[in-house]
Amino acid sequence: MRVMATIAGVREAVRAARCEGRRVGFVPTMGALHAGHVSLIARSAAECGATVVSIFVNPSQFNQAEDFERYPRTLERDLEACRAAGASIVFAPSNEEMYPRPLSTWIEPGAVAEHLCGRFRPGHFRGVATVVAKLFHAVEADRAYFGEKDAQQLAVIQTMVAELNMAVEIVPVATVREAGGLAMSSRNERLGAEERRAATVLYAGLRAALARLEAGEREARVVREAALETVGREPSVRVEYLEVADAGTMQPVERVSGPVRVLVAAWLGGVRLIDNVGFVPG
Repeated sequence: MRVMATIAGVREAVRAARCEGRRVGFVPTMGALHAGHVSLIARSAAECGATVVSIFVNPSQFNQAEDFERYPRTLERDLEACRAAGASIVFAPSNEEMYPRPLSTWIEPGAVAEHLCGRFRPGHFRGVATVVAKLFHAVEADRAYFGEKDAQQLAVIQTMVAELNMAVEIVPVATVREAGGLAMSSRNERLGAEERRAATVLYAGLRAALARLEAGEREARVVREAALETVGREPSVRVEYLEVADAGTMQPVERVSGPVRVLVAAWLGGVRLIDNVGFVPG
């Protein structure tokens, strides 16, 4: 496994792999790798001849400087996880490499980013879309792998790739969960033992919503109420939003008539968690 710190270096390595006839997969991360990230890397390694993993804590997608500073940085541990999962190349650039000067050009993701997390984290998806576009141009991969846990981020990236004719295939990968159902997240490391137990109510609430949908309920209001009733049993959890949204556009719906996702964001103390489940009628 090779570790690169420059855009020129990773481009050279990727082009060499492609000259050898290998398809190139790409897994963008901010480090602090967990089993969810490992599943993305392993999926890419199984399907592609070479896999690039980027490790870059992107300052432009954080709404608060404090949150950026507190984000865990575990590069040596992350490199071992990449090696074990089958990565060929790790691209770990500095801030100066990714942003050599203040940006004047940004990707504005539009309506897909307006609701849900976009409502509570203004500018977040602009930062995500812009850095992912920069990474796509730096790595020039054939495929890029994203977890479904970050469903709105996935929709933003899929929309950007389709509308800007980017030559990369986006591959969604199912959410990886802990034993109690809590979705794997780098933020889980900041939860205490009791908070971690309480956080499992989020997935329980999503499953309650899914049960209503599978039983034939199509009114989004009723589905939301089922989830909120379950989540509300844990007083330490403060719900930021819980919505039923179109799976592609991320627009909240009143009635379910096509593929949707039930999405939740909630706070436990000072830690914000997100999760979702998908449903396709019929």
